[in-house]
Amino acid sequence: MFAIVSVTNDLTTDQRVDRTCRTLVKMGLEVLLIGRKRKNSFPIRARDYRTHRMRLLLEKGPLFYAEYNIRLFFFLLMHRADIFVSNDLDTLPANWLAQRWFRLIRGDQAPKLVHDCHEYFRGVPELSGRNFVTSVWKWIEDLTFPHLETIYAVNGSIADLYSKEYGKTLQVIRNFPDRKLLSGAKERSSLGIRPEQKIILYQGAVNVDRGLEEAAEAMQYIRSDAVFLILGTGDIFDRLKELIALKGIEKKVLMMGAIPLESLHSYTLLGDIGLSIEKNVCINYYFALPNKFLDYIQANIPVLISPFPEMKEIVDRYGIGEFIESHDPRYLAARFDQLLGDRSRLDLYRKNLISASQELCWENEEKNLIRIFSEIL
Repeated sequence: MFAIVSVTNDLTTDQRVDRTCRTLVKMGLEVLLIGRKRKNSFPIRARDYRTHRMRLLLEKGPLFYAEYNIRLFFFLLMHRADIFVSNDLDTLPANWLAQRWFRLIRGDQAPKLVHDCHEYFRGVPELSGRNFVTSVWKWIEDLTFPHLETIYAVNGSIADLYSKEYGKTLQVIRNFPDRKLLSGAKERSSLGIRPEQKIILYQGAVNVDRGLEEAAEAMQYIRSDAVFLILGTGDIFDRLKELIALKGIEKKVLMMGAIPLESLHSYTLLGDIGLSIEKNVCINYYFALPNKFLDYIQANIPVLISPFPEMKEIVDRYGIGEFIESHDPRYLAARFDQLLGDRSRLDLYRKNLISASQELCWENEEKNLIRIFSEIL
C-alpha cells in the first residue's frame, strides 16, 4: 500500500506531518511526503519515508497556492497511490481533483482521500479583513467538504466547527509530541546565555498577534536576570528584530531563527517558562492547541498562556502553569518576575508536568490515527 501525503511547507519543521508519516510506515505503508523547497530551506535528514520538495516560482499569495496545486495535481496523476492525505485546505484542491479523476477511470479502485484539518483555515489572522480571499477559500470548502469521507481535526473545538458547518463527522487527532527524555539540552554557552540566567521561551511561527512584540518589550522592564529566547521564523521576523534593536534589548531577546525538527527539543529543554500568549483576534487562535504548548509539556517547562479553551483545559486539569490577563508589556514583565521568582510554584508545576507528559504523548494518540487508517485500508 502506498500513501502520498502533501503539505505546502518545506517539511523541515512540520512535526505533525512527520508523526503521521512515521505512523503510516509503522502500519506497513510506503509513504511519500510532498512539500516545497525554498531558497533558505534546510536539507532534509534521512527519514523512514521518502520526501519530495517542489521548487516553485512563487513564494506566497494567491498565485503561489494556484501554482502549488496545479503542480501537485499533475504529480498525483503521474504516481500510483492507494491513499492521498491532504493537510489543510491549501492542499485539498489538487488532492480532491486528482481523486475524482481517478474515480472516473478506476471507479472503486481510485485512491482513498483523507483530509487533516491542522486548523480552522478560514480563521487564520492572515485572512482577517480580506473578505474576497476568504470567500474563495469558503467556495473551495463548500465544493469539496461534502464529498470527503474521512476527515480529522487537530482538536475537538475545530472538529465541532467544521461538523456544525458541513454536517460531517470529524474525528480528532491531537498534535501530541513523541514522549521525550529530559536530557540532551543545548549548551547555554553556545547561545551566549550565562548558567545563572533564566530563560523565557517561545518556539514556533514568528507571526502576527502571537504576543511576541509585547513579550519582547516586556524585557525592558523585567527585574529578573533572564533572557527571552525565540525559536522560529515567520511573517514578522524582520520587523521584530527591528523592534528589538530600536529598544536596545538585543542582549535580552535572542532570535535563533528556524531550528531543524531533529534539534528542536535540545533547545526547548533550556526553558524555565514556555510562552503561548496568542491574542484573541480570530477563531483559529482562540481554539488552538499549539505545537509549542505541547512541546513545553514534554520538556517539563511550566507554561504561561492565554486562557483559551483547548490550552486552558489541559493547564487546569494537570496544574502545569498560569494564564495572562493582558498583553501590556509592563504587565507581562511583572508576570515573568512573579513566576521566575517563585521557585516552589515552579517546582510544583514541574512535578505535575511529569504525569501530563506521560499521558499527552504521541505514543497514546497515534492509536486513534491507526484506527482511522485501518478502517479505510
